[in-house]
Amino acid sequence: SENVELRGFGSPIAVRNIGNDIPDAAVDTLLDVTSENVGLFQRYFRQKAAWLGLNRLRRYDIYAPLAASEREIAYGDAVGLVLETLEAFHPRVSEMAERVFADDHIDSELRPGKKGGAFCATVLPSQTPWLLLNYTGRVRDVATLAHELGHAVHSLLAADHSLLTQHASLPLAETASVFAEMLLTDRLLAEESDPLARRELLASALDDIYATVLRQAYFVRFELAAHDAIRAGKSPEELNEIYLGTLTEQFGDSVEVGPEFQREWITVPHIYQTPFYCYSYSFGQLLVLALYQRYKDEGEAFIPGYLKLLAYGGSAPPVTILSEVGVDITDPGFWQGGFRVVADLLDEIEAIE
Repeated sequence: SENVELRGFGSPIAVRNIGNDIPDAAVDTLLDVTSENVGLFQRYFRQKAAWLGLNRLRRYDIYAPLAASEREIAYGDAVGLVLETLEAFHPRVSEMAERVFADDHIDSELRPGKKGGAFCATVLPSQTPWLLLNYTGRVRDVATLAHELGHAVHSLLAADHSLLTQHASLPLAETASVFAEMLLTDRLLAEESDPLARRELLASALDDIYATVLRQAYFVRFELAAHDAIRAGKSPEELNEIYLGTLTEQFGDSVEVGPEFQREWITVPHIYQTPFYCYSYSFGQLLVLALYQRYKDEGEAFIPGYLKLLAYGGSAPPVTILSEVGVDITDPGFWQGGFRVVADLLDEIEAIE
């Protein structure tokens, strides 16, 4: 209300869009296309319930792991696999990734007291980025290695910029990392014959896409409705009903959503600390899926523009940067390309016996 009534913004979300340098129309299109594709994830959740021996998933179960493959990949083999995958895409990309190992800027071993998780830290444009991960030999860890090396490549390609403009803006920050994961996933699926390993790879990818694209977009859909409701004097109980409605729209009858989940929104700090932040996750992930679909369609002709896109870092608005690969982020067809990748993943996982 303050931003709209006192500061003259056109809508509550306009403040975030200006901060992200993204046109309102692009965000509207992203959210609309995402809502039109809920059926893909409902189809996945029904299939996952069958694999887990359930009639229907409960909301608590949607990230439940499937039976995992026993396969382990030695760290040295994982490094070789990722670098070979990047080399097959473009030699310059693998050369950038190799710098991380040549400069000994990666900490991958497990040891007592070590911080969990994984990240890539770029300190200065003149320095090779630093990577932390905790490698256990699982296929998922190989994907994490590819992801973090993707971040490092993005930083190194943008190293000609200053410290203030090297880093990509939030909506573009995951471009190289998720793209590297997609390259690796395709490589592993092409070579993997173990059905459990293939299913684990695909399910992990689909779980991540749901959590990053659909879930985050529906947080923002709730925020849009909640801001209108608050301005109209609605009660907290009515906000709960609105949130439960967004869950019903997401899951349909594919997932059992208990009434306790109507209050889940209260546990999401972004909603009231950094309003409308969450669509950046949806934007970034779906952008990469759509770019990857374009790469599959265009082949090597796509690569020069993609590398130039990464080399911009954060030195220009996303609309300008994405024009390097001919992308119009207000075009529903572009975003639908990302869901074509999701549909292909779903077809592939359903075909596994």
